[in-house]
Amino acid sequence: MPKTLEVAPPRRSTGRALWLLGPAMVAGVAYLDPGNVASNMTAGAVFGYLLVWVVVLGNVMAWLIQYLSAKLGIVTGESLPQVLGRRIRRPWARRAYWLQAELVAMATDVAEVIGGAVALHLLFGIPLLWGGAITGVVSMGLLVVQSRRGARAFETVLIGLLLIIAVGFTAGLFLAPPDPGGVVSGLVPQFEGATSVLLAASILGATIMPHAIYAHSALSRDRFAPPQPSTPENLEAARGLSTPRLLRATRWDVTIALAVAGTVNLAILLLAAANLTGVSGTDSLEGAYAALRDGLGPLVATLFAVGLLASGLASTSVGAYAGAEIMHGLLRIRVPLLARRLVTLVPALLILGLGIDPTLALVLSQVVLSFGIPFALVPLVALTARRDVLGTYRNRAVTTAAGVAASVFLISLNAVLLWLVFTGG
Repeated sequence: MPKTLEVAPPRRSTGRALWLLGPAMVAGVAYLDPGNVASNMTAGAVFGYLLVWVVVLGNVMAWLIQYLSAKLGIVTGESLPQVLGRRIRRPWARRAYWLQAELVAMATDVAEVIGGAVALHLLFGIPLLWGGAITGVVSMGLLVVQSRRGARAFETVLIGLLLIIAVGFTAGLFLAPPDPGGVVSGLVPQFEGATSVLLAASILGATIMPHAIYAHSALSRDRFAPPQPSTPENLEAARGLSTPRLLRATRWDVTIALAVAGTVNLAILLLAAANLTGVSGTDSLEGAYAALRDGLGPLVATLFAVGLLASGLASTSVGAYAGAEIMHGLLRIRVPLLARRLVTLVPALLILGLGIDPTLALVLSQVVLSFGIPFALVPLVALTARRDVLGTYRNRAVTTAAGVAASVFLISLNAVLLWLVFTGG
């Protein structure tokens, strides 16, 4: 596992508070991956401001889900896969759970490598196959930082990429701001036919992803792990920090991270709604880039491509981290992050090498993610509500009710997504 850092915080209260932030910012990168970009861009280009409410609602639900994941890691000192690995007693059931979680992580990885490859092609004309290989190599460099320098250094690098993503995807709004009336009207929940339902489900499926849930619990564990191994009962004393304080800091961490991710996702949709509505060819990343270049100029289009590249690099690193944690927690097998990165890079390179349409591959990856959402959400809500898991820090009744409601809504919408995809509705 990645090495941990000493947890003695700085003396000054402001520095100490800032020191506690970080894990949610890394997990938040998963909310800005190329799948999100494709879904939000298409929604804005096809339906204008109609689905603004979906992005806002998705971000609200994501706040609760990511906080519960982080709380599990902080209170138990274990990730969600570790807790499930202990509680699923039958080996065949544990292996089956691992298989679906691993497929979800790999599907996520495919989307992110493809997004990086498309960005390199747009920026430098690099063939997609070579662009995918470069994306994979750079992501391995980021994982080396995590393995050798620890959680804090990894966070710093990914937060830097997050800032690049934010600038790249929001710059166009300053040149062509959206219509305020249209934005307000888009806050009213509504649909216009089956295609809008499909896009709404795609937005939510691309927003709340299983691997982000698995990763956040592990990131919080690694970030606040005590210098020496300790039992869950002694974690607070071993850390030298009270659990209530860590949970308060985590709420701020999640709030800041998802405020950034939500704002950027909304900006992508608004950029497309204000500038690409009715423009042909915007149902692909390449088409959206060309439309931005023709409509707003090469600077905005280039910044968009740079943001897409940073999105692919950062999110694929988080995906590889999540996949390694899934295997360790459920199968109790430790595979070096770099070795796993090489293995999971193969499917993406095959897709690019065979000439499969990148946008189609992104859509299919979201379908695979839809299958995995119930397997991550339901156990998370159930475990964080149990006294024998979190003790006095278990969910309050209203929190559990909100978690159940979010789970039912997300699972239902993803079921609709699958039905529409497979029936052509």
